[in-house]
Amino acid sequence: MAEAPAQVVEELFRRIDDGRWGELAGLYAEDAFVAHPLRGTHVDGRTALGERFLRLGTFRMRVSDVVVHETTDPEVVVAEYRSRGPGFSAANVQVVRVRDGLITHSSDYHDHLRMAAARGDFTGLAVSYESSGGTHEPLVAAPLGSPRDVVWRLLDGISATIPGTRADLYADDAVVTHPFHPTAPPLTGKDELRQHFARGGGEGLRPRHVVFHDGADPELVVVEFEYAGRVGSGNPVVARNVFVTRVRDGLIVESRDYADHVAFAAATGRLPDLLAAARSVVTAD
Repeated sequence: MAEAPAQVVEELFRRIDDGRWGELAGLYAEDAFVAHPLRGTHVDGRTALGERFLRLGTFRMRVSDVVVHETTDPEVVVAEYRSRGPGFSAANVQVVRVRDGLITHSSDYHDHLRMAAARGDFTGLAVSYESSGGTHEPLVAAPLGSPRDVVWRLLDGISATIPGTRADLYADDAVVTHPFHPTAPPLTGKDELRQHFARGGGEGLRPRHVVFHDGADPELVVVEFEYAGRVGSGNPVVARNVFVTRVRDGLIVESRDYADHVAFAAATGRLPDLLAAARSVVTAD
């Protein structure tokens, strides 16, 4: 009997943690497709994946704090974890489809910024963020107050006339973290969130390519999406993101927003500041 998706993903992380790079490709289907949305790249097929893994040689990367979320799609799981290597400790989230015991598709969101800072080389970090215009995609019908409905209203509200009102979607004691930002502190409580949103900056953006993964846990929803449009002085941007959000009684109580900070910084002229922040958290390991 084929292993369940959660078991396959946990085995993937065990092999990574042990440095068994040569054994990773065996967990993927022959025609597997692995996307890296934050880099705009992908790897197609088990053979190419195997070659990529083997190039890592004796590199060691430890995996910890693994949480695998099952979804209402029996083939799909979402894994959050931390990876630690020379000079970095980074957050990661992967949306993985497993069929017949093998990974057929994976969208891998990694903290490329911290990894680049540890290498001391940011070359190629900022991929092309030119927008092709983007479209506003309507919400597939969801019950009012459901996790999917609440998160859609959050995404759709980025261009709200009064952006601070987005805080009304959160509980009074909500906690929001940004794992891919090197120095951003957690936002705790509705008041802090209101101040955060009131700064604006999303007036020219719309959500597009929105994909929801409803958790087997009825409070949990995971959403992959892009913000596309123009920011700052009119610079085009496409920012790819994934949010892991818990909604209770129609309000967000917790969210880990894995956002594309590099894209926003590059489009608004703040990339040097973001790179400096990333350098500041490089460890001595």
